[in-house]
Amino acid sequence: MSLRVGVIQSVYAPWRGYFDLMADVDVFVLYDDVQYSKNSWRNRNRLKTAEGLVWMTVPVKGSLSQTIDEVAIDGGAWVSQHRALIQRALGNAPYFADAVRLFESATSGDLPEKLSDLNRRLIVLLCEYLGVKTPIESPRSYSPQGRSTERLVDLLSRMGATSYVSGPSGQDYIDPKLFADAGIQLEYKTYDYAPYSQLWGPFEGGVSVLDLIANEGPGASGFLKSMTPNLRVV
Repeated sequence: MSLRVGVIQSVYAPWRGYFDLMADVDVFVLYDDVQYSKNSWRNRNRLKTAEGLVWMTVPVKGSLSQTIDEVAIDGGAWVSQHRALIQRALGNAPYFADAVRLFESATSGDLPEKLSDLNRRLIVLLCEYLGVKTPIESPRSYSPQGRSTERLVDLLSRMGATSYVSGPSGQDYIDPKLFADAGIQLEYKTYDYAPYSQLWGPFEGGVSVLDLIANEGPGASGFLKSMTPNLRVV
C-alpha cells in the first residue's frame, strides 16, 4: 500500500504553499524535534499592508541549542499587536471576519507556552477552514536516528512511506540516492500559483494564508493547488 508523506517544520501562520503540500500527502509530519533557528519562518510571517510587506513576529525565549518544540513564547503582549496588524492589513477585505476569527481562536483562552504548540493550533484551524484533512503527526512518535537527510530517510522508513514530497528548496541539500536506496520515491513540490483578489497594489504571493482567506473566504481552497505538477526524481 502506498503512503505519501510530507515533512516540514512548523511555521507561524504559513503561506498557501504549506497547505498545498499538506493536501498533497497522506500524512504530514511537523518536524519540530530539530534545532531551532533564528530569523526563520518558525515564529514569524508577513502580511501585505498599504505600506508594503510587514512582519508579524512571535517573541520567543531560549537558546539555539534547543529544538523547535522546546522553544517557549515570551509573554502575550504580541497577541494584541498582531491583531492590530491583521486589522490594518486586511480590515478592508471582504472576508476579514473569517481571517481574524481564526487568529483569535488560536490565541484566545490559555495561550500555549511553546511556539510549536501555538503553530500547530493555528495550522489545524487553518486546515479546517481550507478543507485540508491530512492527519498531522510528530516525529517523536517514531524516534528517528541519524542527522540531516539520513535522519529524514530513517523517519520515513519507520513510517512505512513509499513517497516523500519535499518543498522545492530540498533540491539544494537532499541526496536523492539515500531515498533510492531506501525504496522511497522522491518528489519536489512546485509552488506555481494563480493570483487572487488582493488589497494594496500589485499582487504579492509570499504572505500568510490569512491574506488569501480574508480576500477569498470560502473560495480560498480553490487557490491552494499549484498549477504545475510535482517534479519526480526517479
